[in-house]
Amino acid sequence: MQNWELTELDSGERVISERLDHVRSVALGYWIGAGSRDETDAKAGISHFIEHLLFKGSERYTALEIAEIFDGIGAELNAATSREHTLVYTRVPAAHLETALDVMNDMVFSPRFDELDSEREVVLEEIAMYEDTPQELVHDLIAEAVFGNHALGRPVIGTAEVISTVSRRTIQAYHRALYRPANIVVAAAGEIDHDRLLELVGRGAAARGASLDGKPKVRPLLVKPPKPGLRFQRKETEQYHVCLGAPGISSSDRRRFVASILDAVLGGSASSRLFQEIREKRGMAYSVYTFASQYTDTGQLGVYLGTREDNLSDALTITAEQIADLAAGNLGERELERAKENIKGRVLLSMESTSVHMNRLGKSLVTESEILSLDRIVAEVDAVEGKSVCELAAVLLTPDRLSVAGIGPNEERFLEAVERVTPALARAA
Repeated sequence: MQNWELTELDSGERVISERLDHVRSVALGYWIGAGSRDETDAKAGISHFIEHLLFKGSERYTALEIAEIFDGIGAELNAATSREHTLVYTRVPAAHLETALDVMNDMVFSPRFDELDSEREVVLEEIAMYEDTPQELVHDLIAEAVFGNHALGRPVIGTAEVISTVSRRTIQAYHRALYRPANIVVAAAGEIDHDRLLELVGRGAAARGASLDGKPKVRPLLVKPPKPGLRFQRKETEQYHVCLGAPGISSSDRRRFVASILDAVLGGSASSRLFQEIREKRGMAYSVYTFASQYTDTGQLGVYLGTREDNLSDALTITAEQIADLAAGNLGERELERAKENIKGRVLLSMESTSVHMNRLGKSLVTESEILSLDRIVAEVDAVEGKSVCELAAVLLTPDRLSVAGIGPNEERFLEAVERVTPALARAA
């Protein structure tokens, strides 16, 4: 049963809400269809930079006033940028919804872009911090290895070269092009009345004279992923940080529930194969897990592990063996059921959060995905067959589709280990 309400304003701005009677707060988010994949190489990181600048003052509020208003009502205010969208969000006592929405509306649509140089330095420090965190940095390397020169292969945070030089005029032009009403979703969940929310959003649109610009921006799709790649960055680290990855499936692909089971079985939990075989039984790694990203037209599926040089080759060999075992059709009924219950349990527990309800609504709309009820999600997970999980592993994670990325002190030792997983890629390197 549908328990949310959706309205599209004349400006194209979409407003969606879900009332939760057991809470006294509201999670509110502005979802903007602007992410790193919408940037050119010359503007790499501008979406993330704008996210920062939204907090530095708007037409009616200074940066200090924004901070004082949200602190004064006991609310959280934050933002995030991904490859496909930017999110400005808060969780606020329901009595203060009007105040929060008024300020956020001004931040999103009317930023001053003041304090450009000081915030430029903040982002450059963030990039430097990221460079010093190999377990995070290696995920950007695997994205580059999988997607090559496509924008999906670039880091969301951007590059120091672009952030150091991008002008105010360029930032303003990008903001005008993508921060349009038709490219924005306002999502809310909690003690909320949809008509009241519409009134507040409409009031903001009328005050700024919102243009009637029709439809969200349509981004070009990834027609065909490039050939698998290999990336290595030399750093004097104690561990080798390694990712195996391959193109995955899109957010609208019916196989996404099968992919969730595959993720859970292979490395998504403490009872998963890789966690048990590599960490628990052999002590070869502290951190080992699988990860999955789903985009509008494609996705990414992969494995991360951090291990010392002595264990590197064996750990990657075990990873390849477990992938091959699944691809060969070896998935027991108990293992399958445990993975299903794990996923259903995590979904049900997460839905006790108003922020998760808001995120589900906003992200689905901004990415043009179907909003599924909890009952539908549970039914889809229960319907997954073990055979389908193994077949998907055989399709997505074959050695000839795998890209590899690594950070560590010795590239030769890294390539020797990679040869255990995908010999052709190691030889080509």
